[in-house]
This record gives sequence, structure tokens and C-alpha cells, in this order.
Amino acid sequence: MSRIGRMPIAIPAGVTVTIAENNKVTVKGPKGTLERELPTEMSIKEEDGHIVVTRPNDLKKMKSLHGLTRTLINNMVVGVTNGYEKVLEVNGVGYRASKQGKKLTLNLGYSHPVEMEDPEGLETVLEGQNKITVKGIDKEKVGQYAAEIRDKRRPEPYKGKGIKYADETIRRKVGKTGKK
Repeated sequence: MSRIGRMPIAIPAGVTVTIAENNKVTVKGPKGTLERELPTEMSIKEEDGHIVVTRPNDLKKMKSLHGLTRTLINNMVVGVTNGYEKVLEVNGVGYRASKQGKKLTLNLGYSHPVEMEDPEGLETVLEGQNKITVKGIDKEKVGQYAAEIRDKRRPEPYKGKGIKYADETIRRKVGKTGKK
């Protein structure tokens, strides 16, 4: 059986989980509300303060959906209680980020500044001019927006210039060597 799918999800205090028909799960917590339609094949039940996901049979598709469904619900519960954040670093001479209202402006060595609008439910926080923190309650949206910011100028392997995740390591390469 799926090791992750078997584990019950504890519902913390101050969080309400409602399961409607078609496995539409709504999680309300101190940080906000998330809802998502999950695969209808899985049965999601609430049993004494825990949520339990069970699968109907042992087909390969059901096995893979089992762990996924449990993880998605768990991510929603963690999101409304603690929230998610991703930290990005801007490295490079003259590369910097600035913020005005909901607009993030990135100077990345292009002929124009790159402007990005914060999506609904997400916020970006700047620490200095080269540390961007993307915060939100939906893990998927936080990761997606962080990846979109990073895509504006990916880190390159020679000088390490560009936007990288704080926990990312860039594999450096040795540059050209002159003739002898």
C-alpha cells in the first residue's frame, strides 16, 4: 500500500475541512480558504480529527492517485495554517529588484526593466535589492510564480549571474583559457 497515502492527515485547531460531492475539498484556516476538486475514485473521509484517504483497488493508476490525493490535501492544510514561501536571490553586477505596490520591477541587464504583477493570493517581499520572497497559501501557485520570476534571467554557469533559488547550487564551469 502507498506509504504516503496511508498516513492520516491531522486537522490542526482552527482549521475546518469540508468534503462535498465529486470530492470537492474546501479547507478553511487562519490564513485563508483553499478549495480543490480531487480525483473522484478516491474516498476521502473525516474520522475523529483526521482525514483518511482510501483507494478502491490496486490498479497502477489508483496507487499513484492515492499518494497524490493525500499530499494535495496535506498541502492545503499546511498552506492555510503556516503558508508557503520561496526565496529567490538576484546575483550580478547592476542586477536588482524593486517593488511598488503590487508591481515587482527587475533590472536584469536587459535594455528594459522587467515588470511583473503579483498574482491574486500571492505577495512578494523584498529584503534589500537582491532577495525576493514569494509568499502565499497555495503551494502550487507559490512555486509557479517563483519559477516565472527565475525564468526572467536564469543563473548562468560561468559567473553565476541571474536569479536563483536561495537553496539552489549552481554548477560552475571553468571559463576559456588563453593560448600558450
